[in-house]
Amino acid sequence: MAGSDITATAPTERPAPDTVKILIAGGFGVGKTTMVGSVSEIAPLRTEEPLTMAGLGVDDLDGIEEKRATTVALDFGRITVSDDLVLYLFGTPGQQRFWFMWNDLSLGALGAVVLVDVRRPDSSFAAIDFFERRGIPFVIAVNGFHGEHPYPVEDIRESLALPEGVPVLLCDARDRTSSRDVLIALLDRLIAAATPAG
Repeated sequence: MAGSDITATAPTERPAPDTVKILIAGGFGVGKTTMVGSVSEIAPLRTEEPLTMAGLGVDDLDGIEEKRATTVALDFGRITVSDDLVLYLFGTPGQQRFWFMWNDLSLGALGAVVLVDVRRPDSSFAAIDFFERRGIPFVIAVNGFHGEHPYPVEDIRESLALPEGVPVLLCDARDRTSSRDVLIALLDRLIAAATPAG
């Protein structure tokens, strides 16, 4: 406008936030889909299918007899940690016949949460081994079914034969705050690993 003192200013553009890919892994029925769903700020992508008679003798339902569906590909969710950091969460399928997908899902992942069900700790050994062999930092999240944690952290660490540096956290995968705290602990580990000692 002629004679106007108003000067047009271009809107300042914020840089795009950094994105970090995190895997939520563990054995069959440990609560991976539940954790992704509880903490995601978007409606999570789920690829669950009903368990069928074809899985009898293949899927080990010991201790999780009430389970009615299973992830056949992946779960996906997103959580914004701050203005400059967004986590993309990829839940892995837990059944052994789908483990071939873990290699593809792990591409570009900076870290992982390994969920553990203390009723069936052996179901988490494969996930622990997977990340140790690939050098992907991880934390252990002990999912307290029904909100119960009957074993102390040191007993769990010993039963899983974990190195001292791997954090073991008690959590409830159904609870957003509890799941968020697990992710923050993983980020702390990733930051510590990336910070030069000095």
